[in-house]
Amino acid sequence: MHEIEKTGNGLISILHGGKVTIPTPFEREILLFDTYIAGTSYVDGMEELYPYIQIGERLNFYREPDNPYDAKAIVIKNLNDVKLGYIPKVDNIIFSRLMDAGKLLFGKVKEKELNGSWVKIKIEIYLKD
Repeated sequence: MHEIEKTGNGLISILHGGKVTIPTPFEREILLFDTYIAGTSYVDGMEELYPYIQIGERLNFYREPDNPYDAKAIVIKNLNDVKLGYIPKVDNIIFSRLMDAGKLLFGKVKEKELNGSWVKIKIEIYLKD
């Protein structure tokens, strides 16, 4: 709960002695999409990082509008700010628009697999509402 100080002669001020308690809005995570992390083979040290990637781990998304290959690029980093890759280009148009509009998107690791030197990481994309 947050307490807000109201001053003046308004009705709220009269009824509540100048203070109003407003409940914190209900927050929820809305699952939007399942995909994978693209570009893991281009991340230095990914094989060494693989054992530390945990199922259910939260991932942060950051827009990268100056990316020379994709103006809608969304880079994916773990909570230690280590780059893991990108949301695939074929999937990012709507997510980039949501992020550009100020919406908070993030991911969670759903599955991981090591195929030789290639790390495949399936993720879920969430909207924090």
